[in-house]
Amino acid sequence: MPKFAFTNPTQKYISSMMKTFVTIVLITLTSLLSTAQEEPANTFGIDIDLMSRGELRRGGLPADDDGNSESKAAFILERTRLGLNYERAVLSARVTAQHSAVWGQAGKGSLNIYEAWAQLRSRSGFFARVGRQVLSYDDERIIGSNDWAMAALSHDVLKLGYEYGEHRLHVLGAYNQNAESVNGGTVYVNGDKPYKTMELAWYNFAPVRVPLSVSLLFMNTGMQGWIDDKSHDFLQQLFGSYIKYSPRQWNVEASFYYQTGKNESGIPIRAWMASAKCSYNPSNRWKIGVGYDHLSGDKYFAVPPAGAIGLTRHSVIRGFSPIYGSHHKFYGAMDFFYLSTYVNGFTPGLQNLYFGATYKPRDRVTLDAAYHYYATATDITDHNVGRTLGHSIEVQAKWNIIDNVALSTGYTYMHGTEAMERLKRVEKDHNLHWAWVSFTVNPRLFYVKR
Repeated sequence: MPKFAFTNPTQKYISSMMKTFVTIVLITLTSLLSTAQEEPANTFGIDIDLMSRGELRRGGLPADDDGNSESKAAFILERTRLGLNYERAVLSARVTAQHSAVWGQAGKGSLNIYEAWAQLRSRSGFFARVGRQVLSYDDERIIGSNDWAMAALSHDVLKLGYEYGEHRLHVLGAYNQNAESVNGGTVYVNGDKPYKTMELAWYNFAPVRVPLSVSLLFMNTGMQGWIDDKSHDFLQQLFGSYIKYSPRQWNVEASFYYQTGKNESGIPIRAWMASAKCSYNPSNRWKIGVGYDHLSGDKYFAVPPAGAIGLTRHSVIRGFSPIYGSHHKFYGAMDFFYLSTYVNGFTPGLQNLYFGATYKPRDRVTLDAAYHYYATATDITDHNVGRTLGHSIEVQAKWNIIDNVALSTGYTYMHGTEAMERLKRVEKDHNLHWAWVSFTVNPRLFYVKR
């Protein structure tokens, strides 16, 4: 049986992080305590968010050992949120319960606390928020709510920040454990969160007189893995920048991020991604845009034949991971990329070239259409398989029937290639179809101020 030990490097790491955080906490609390007497007004509100989404798909499912696959699937998902919100001049708090399930599910689905946090804020711009909370930064490519998923993302963190005028600075820290018992040592296995520890620093500069926003992001994530029946702590770092410039009818976005450190198996990581997007609004009704994403991939990516196991070993991980972002927003509606793994656990990366248009025929109606071209970022060792993964066409419509009530629907068609078939183990029918319709109701039920 493996021993649960707190290694010296881990002790030094946590000690260093704790000293840094204590210093920041003291500075923040000093500012909060020096705030003038708060206003007596208190506000309390109750809100709900009800969402039902039906999906119908054909193709793209993995085949069994005999090469057979069920090509059709249909189901209805539901998600219910009930939120309680309290606020006064210096103090605010929020608690949100969330339930998600499939219609007709035998079990009780998933019931959890989605948000549970309290925040103190000073008039000088300092604030401290502690508890379970949603993290959303920049365009949500690296860290976002991933709200398309039934059980969206939230994090148990302490967030300290300063926001005043053109400057915003957030510093976050998290430490996750399976239980309060000391019998398990400090090993974090199969927990609710994907990481053991996490530290993040985010700075944003948005000048008032220029339509520009520049952000810098640094994140250090602590993961745990097993080597020779002993637990080890491996740290992964990500840093980069996001820039948005919006002069008149134009909107230009660009980002670059680099990953380093080690994965859970102790293999070094050297990965990167870059993206660029440009859109133009010729009128209040129209918007057109084009963009390109490049996420690095592992070299010498092997594609074993059906029924075989890939034996390729990598001394360095070069496949970029978007971490905890809203992936559905960027890499195609069918979520083939960065939500499911490839056949041997590594990734050949991704190139995503896309363009699309948005049209608003009426104030409450929005129509969207987009085309995506997908390809791997690295060559595949089987030279008979090219880099092209496929093409997809997406259409979507949204109707805000009344305030807080919306009806949305969409359809996606993807034509995959042999590379997609072998990398994702999808069926030989390369024509994939997916349609959905969603109904959302999210009013504020009660609000009082006294």
